[in-house]
Amino acid sequence: MYMPTVMAFLHHLAAFAVVAALCAQLALFTPPLGVAQARRILRIDLLYGLSAMAVLVIGLLRVFLYERGGDYYFANGFFLLKLALFLAVGLLSIYPTVLFRSWSKGLRQGDAPALTDAQCNRVRQLLKLELIGVAGILLCAAAMADGMGYMTGG
Repeated sequence: MYMPTVMAFLHHLAAFAVVAALCAQLALFTPPLGVAQARRILRIDLLYGLSAMAVLVIGLLRVFLYERGGDYYFANGFFLLKLALFLAVGLLSIYPTVLFRSWSKGLRQGDAPALTDAQCNRVRQLLKLELIGVAGILLCAAAMADGMGYMTGG
């Protein structure tokens, strides 16, 4: 009886954590990076990944177990767009995550990451695009909540 509410709460909490992690990464990613700063970015990136996985898993549980079911949601264009944007944001996050993870060995030895201007610009652009994608996801969620996007009489 309370599970739909609990799952909705957890889904929203994880989504807010995704946004917070992206904002924190963007704020912290100001080269030249020191060792402590780079370590923070790595920890935040882990939080970002775990939060995004929680959004996905909890969201799918909501769709299939705690809400109206897959037939209902997959008949909604905004839901499909929301999933596509989630995938796109995930793909955009690959480059920054791989770059951040590449620092691990050097950070263990106390070395700050050495970044090219091109790497810095690319990471900042990707983080901004990820935030734009998340804003699109939120817009789709609001449209769905207003009953918009159903491709069949729903």
